[in-house]
Amino acid sequence: MLRIQIEVDGNRVIAALDNSEAARDFASLLPLTVTLEDYASTEKIADLPRPLSIRGAPAGTDAQQGDLSYYAPWGNLAIFLKDFKYSEGLVKIGRIESGMDVLRRKGGIKASIRIVGTS
Repeated sequence: MLRIQIEVDGNRVIAALDNSEAARDFASLLPLTVTLEDYASTEKIADLPRPLSIRGAPAGTDAQQGDLSYYAPWGNLAIFLKDFKYSEGLVKIGRIESGMDVLRRKGGIKASIRIVGTS
């Protein structure tokens, strides 16, 4: 399992990526700096530099608080701060393990994302 770190103003969020094609494709973009923006009081989203491969992914999923996801129709990263209903085109790529409160800050936040290891 690949672990990543999302750093915001010196604070660290740790997440584990799934073993899926979309998650591996996301990992290939790292390191990456993005601006995470609030969306619908439910998630933080950020544009990615290119679309991710979703080959083999289900058509959609229910989002759970802490899910790290890719929304294929818009090509963006989504980190869910709350549970959300089934969404077509939403592909879970990982899960936040610690530091979730860092992402609850209001407004846009600059974040650096990098690989920190495997387990």
